[in-house]
Amino acid sequence: MNPFRDTLARLSDEGNLRTIPSVAGRDDRPVTDLSSNDYLGLGTRTDLQEEFFSREGVTRIPMTSSASRLLAGRQDEYASLESLLATLYGRPTLLFNSGYHANTGMVSALARAGRTLIVADKLVHASIIDGMTLSKAPFVRFRHNDLGHLGRILAKEADEYDRVLVVVESVYSMDGDRADIDGLTALKHKHNNMLLYVDEAHAFGAEGPQGLGLSRGSAGYDNIDVVVGTFGKACASMGAFCAVSQDIHDYLVNSARSFIFSTALPPLTAAWTQFMIEKLIVMDTERARLKVLGEQLHDILSPLSPGFSITPSHIQPFVTGDPHRAVSLSARLLEEGFKVLPIRVPTVPPGTDRLRISLSAALSPDDIERFGNALRRAVKQEHKKTNNA
Repeated sequence: MNPFRDTLARLSDEGNLRTIPSVAGRDDRPVTDLSSNDYLGLGTRTDLQEEFFSREGVTRIPMTSSASRLLAGRQDEYASLESLLATLYGRPTLLFNSGYHANTGMVSALARAGRTLIVADKLVHASIIDGMTLSKAPFVRFRHNDLGHLGRILAKEADEYDRVLVVVESVYSMDGDRADIDGLTALKHKHNNMLLYVDEAHAFGAEGPQGLGLSRGSAGYDNIDVVVGTFGKACASMGAFCAVSQDIHDYLVNSARSFIFSTALPPLTAAWTQFMIEKLIVMDTERARLKVLGEQLHDILSPLSPGFSITPSHIQPFVTGDPHRAVSLSARLLEEGFKVLPIRVPTVPPGTDRLRISLSAALSPDDIERFGNALRRAVKQEHKKTNNA
């Protein structure tokens, strides 16, 4: 008996076997990438790289920290980046090595502080779920974006705990729809022991004033206790941050294990991230272009998905409901020159297997139109294959 081989065989039979994707299409020709989280198209901007490395002193910045933040001898680049973010968000900020480190470290630390109940949206990231598990705190999930359901849970449970940590994403990573930030902050007026935690991973850089996410543009911003953003998507770098009160900041420095026990990001990466943020906060033209492309894609996908509501966004799903069909459609689209990868269980709930289409401001309306035509052909071929089976 080989449990590893048996597991791989089962995943293959179910259509859920994952492999590292190729970057090439037919005959190794380049493809149009609709799977990247490079929402502003900055990841391949060699002009920005050249400008950064031409700056005085940049080539002398170390490429390794060699220690955690609590032990590292060099702090200048981290402190400068945190200061910029603190100015933009109007509160202290703290860096983490990735969005995964941020969510696992913060959720587990915040929920450990006293008798805490976690209440999370049904579709939050795996990193948030892992943070909930690590916390060992009790948790409840509310129906996706259903504030009525959340309100009923809070009315029933909140008074039984010292603290209730409500966790949501602002733009959801698989559907591209948005949380009702104003509605969430209004709930805090009814529950004095509620902490609101908003993960802006897929909004930072792409949405909100200066690309700072949906929270920063909310009238209830001051009622959001934890804002999380990541640098590895629209910002074209690596790492993450939180914007919090001074008390929570200092508590996390002393309690978030992913912060305390991880070697810090390279100082050079922190300097690059600051350079990129200074660029992206004025990229309103790119954000406007991204919005137009999202509306164009929505008009293409909606007639093909009559049973699934799609939000005009820089992330949109084409739900197949079957993992084998998602894999097959992905392969057909690659043959047509488009990289759109299948998303399957456990990333999404059973029966919602899909293609996740992720847009970039570097794309053109013609790219989206060509993709729509390719998708229609692929869907027609799939239907024909199914009917002939």
